[in-house]
Amino acid sequence: MATYKGIQGYSVQKLSSDPTASEAEGQLWYNSGSGKFKIGIGAAGAWASGGAIGTTRYSQAGAGVATAGLIFGGRTTAPVALTESYDGSTWTEVGDLNLARNFNAGMGTNTAALCVGGAVNGSIKVETEQWNGTAWTEVGDLATARRKLGSCGTTTAGLVSGGGAPAVSALTETYNGTAWTEVGDLNTARQGLGGANKGTTTATLMFGGGPTGANAYTESYNGTAWTEVADLGTAVQNMGGAGIQTAALAFGGATPPGAETVNTQSFNGTSWTELNNMGTARYLMGAAGSATDAFGAGGYTAPGTTKYDVTEEWVGAPVTAKTVTVS
Repeated sequence: MATYKGIQGYSVQKLSSDPTASEAEGQLWYNSGSGKFKIGIGAAGAWASGGAIGTTRYSQAGAGVATAGLIFGGRTTAPVALTESYDGSTWTEVGDLNLARNFNAGMGTNTAALCVGGAVNGSIKVETEQWNGTAWTEVGDLATARRKLGSCGTTTAGLVSGGGAPAVSALTETYNGTAWTEVGDLNTARQGLGGANKGTTTATLMFGGGPTGANAYTESYNGTAWTEVADLGTAVQNMGGAGIQTAALAFGGATPPGAETVNTQSFNGTSWTELNNMGTARYLMGAAGSATDAFGAGGYTAPGTTKYDVTEEWVGAPVTAKTVTVS
């Protein structure tokens, strides 16, 4: 649908019915069925407190959404293999990973997820494990061992980018359910970056991160190559990421030197907008979800201080079609 950019020199699209919510936000159109001009209005959404995780930790991975989430791995005083499942209210411990690790990446759903890479103290890992809702099974290894990766996708079509190996990397690999294949590199090598967790291997977004301090770079992937698009409003690393290429969230994280943040930023396919803050400032959470149904669980403040068992759930208000009164 054409974007309405002004009252002079542009046409308003005539439609027989209202468009979908994702198409409607910020758009003006004429509904020929009702004979009304309409505009798509979206509210900002907000964070709400959820159930505490069973084991306080940080640098774990996440999968699923706020109403059906999964976290796995992470670190207490050492890397752990713990997996916890969330029903939107309570976390329950389920089957452990085969390999205890932290700084691992995750993707997928509550019943079908991947745990990728990570670290066991000073050893950086290539191992990938697949979750079937009951147990983890080791599957094809990454081509290059890395930690602190950006990730998205499913158990049969996954993608990871960046990370530390231990040098900061621009590598991207995709997974076909059996093996990982190296594809086009990021334009900017980095670790601790966020990803549009529900993106696909042909349409996704990676943002933030840094080799040492944080950066604001955002890159969009089309299945072949990465293109730099609009920067984050606030540079951040080790944040939570959620959503898809045209509707993504970046939340929490660190804005060095060592300052954890509560910021939430939303991407609409063109630019980033700051939204309502989280309740608890932290980074290295287990996080995943969509732009309207995301979660951040656990996490950390500046080194040597506090680990959290806190869960917060993001509820994005739906886009609604409002009738425009013409005087």
